[in-house]
Amino acid sequence: MPQPRKFPRLLSTLAALAALGCGCAQALAATAAIHWQTQWNPALFTQAARAHRFVLLDLHAVWCHWCHVMDEQTYADPKVTALIGQRYLAVSIDADSDPDLASRYADWGWPATIVLAADGTEIVKRRGFLSPEQMASLLQAIIDDPTPGPSVGPAVAVVATRAGGLSAAQRAAFRKTYLEAYDSRYGGWGRGQKFLDAATLEYTLALAGAERDPLAERRARETLNANLRLIDPVWGGVWQYSATRDWAAPHYEKLLSFQADDLRLYAEAYARWQDPRYLGAALALERYASGFLRSPAGAFYVSQDADLSATMTGHEYYARDDAARRRLGIPRIDTHEYARENGGMIRALCRLYEVSGQAAALASAERAAEWVSTHRALPGGGFSHDRHDQGGPYLDDTLAMGEAFLALYRATSGRQWLARAQAALRYIAREFPDRRGGFMSAPAPAGASGVFKDPTRTIAQSAALVRLANLLQHYSGDPRDAATARQAMRFLAAAGEPDQLGSDILLADRELSGAPIHITVVGGKQDPAAQALHAAALQFPATYLQVDWWDAAEGPLPNPQVHYPQLARAAAFACSGSTCSTPVFEPEGVARTVASALYP
Repeated sequence: MPQPRKFPRLLSTLAALAALGCGCAQALAATAAIHWQTQWNPALFTQAARAHRFVLLDLHAVWCHWCHVMDEQTYADPKVTALIGQRYLAVSIDADSDPDLASRYADWGWPATIVLAADGTEIVKRRGFLSPEQMASLLQAIIDDPTPGPSVGPAVAVVATRAGGLSAAQRAAFRKTYLEAYDSRYGGWGRGQKFLDAATLEYTLALAGAERDPLAERRARETLNANLRLIDPVWGGVWQYSATRDWAAPHYEKLLSFQADDLRLYAEAYARWQDPRYLGAALALERYASGFLRSPAGAFYVSQDADLSATMTGHEYYARDDAARRRLGIPRIDTHEYARENGGMIRALCRLYEVSGQAAALASAERAAEWVSTHRALPGGGFSHDRHDQGGPYLDDTLAMGEAFLALYRATSGRQWLARAQAALRYIAREFPDRRGGFMSAPAPAGASGVFKDPTRTIAQSAALVRLANLLQHYSGDPRDAATARQAMRFLAAAGEPDQLGSDILLADRELSGAPIHITVVGGKQDPAAQALHAAALQFPATYLQVDWWDAAEGPLPNPQVHYPQLARAAAFACSGSTCSTPVFEPEGVARTVASALYP
């Protein structure tokens, strides 16, 4: 786990006092009295009640520029440290290390400052950097009057509906918000920070493909092209986002989750349009992740800092060439190996292999999957987040690994990967159902109080779960998978608001209401002709794609719903709904046959 941040904070405060020539014993004593706790658990509130203190939760990230600035300025301020020492129990948590806290407070960004009463109720939630003056004013105001402020609204009760999907009115409202949110001048959705939002772009690609929507195609390509400005031209890898809507002001942290999403999306775009820029972007993302974030054992680290140091910011550092950067040093890499982030990268590497045929990408995905299976597996099919978690288990980790295993099954047709995906989904169905409907991010810990008695449920996790469970049931034919998908969708239908972008909800609803593009190869797995057909099937441009490979020597397919003939030579079949094509014997005929089945 990261080193407790109280030590750098204390040292920076002492240094600041020394630089000011301050010999003030009172300020020094107040600074020295601050104790940053780094374990989040229900006992904190018992401790706070006993000491008549509020709980100050600082949620930060190792890679976060403004988190470092708060350390160096706000938490080094003598007035701030004195107030904390008087009435607060201060807790500093790396948000990447705790997916449950991250899910609960993700809307507040990092750094997030949350102040809670000793009974676990929230008093204040603040987003982003707070100056010393703002923080001191906030802390004093809470001491004077701990009444919850306007940032803390009453909890919205969301009870899952009986509907198996969105109503026509809901669908239309979400679609209207999605269409209107597009930035026609600069590309991307919204008028603030710009980055590739995976669900939104994937939904747009689905419209461009299945519906042949020219507007969706134009918007997808404009956004993909604009995002190229956020890819490091020297080392590869994508910076987290642009602070301005014109994609011209990068925030220079590099997160594995962003590398994975962008890699998968550029690979998908290349499959669709064969634009060499998109393949180049995918390869640059893979090159960076493998060169900087891959551990010697084959797993992937979680992030790289935006800045080299407090005095060398990313803006100055990343303007240099490779040699100049290396002379200065390499920005810090967070060497945690989380199951969640590795699952996303495995899935992306599989798609890169499918569209490019690069065997090294698949080998890298399989190696990471085996590492996570060895070092993060929990009994019963689930996964821990880190080697030792403070809480959990967390839905994110098992969900991401379920997606990774299903991607590996499609890419390789190795049935061991399908079995692991099924085990992951069974674990989720057992461990994460919520009494209010849907699935929770993590079970409430024993002794939880206040807001923490009610587990968090998120739209993003629920939508991803709908999509995983639904696609898995097409591969497995198991009705339990379909039931899990419907249970998650019922929560989405109740939780979604018409004025939110809702791309992930639209994507989940779309897939749940129809069958994926389904291509099946029939032939021996050692047969070069069957191998070529399988490679061609994997290259088909679709975000909702099922590829099976039936080798009669392995017995029936896991879902033998469709009966394929055994022919004298390897063949591929394209199925749409309840009909299948005539056999295709040549790889170049696969895409054409699928297209004719989809667009008769």
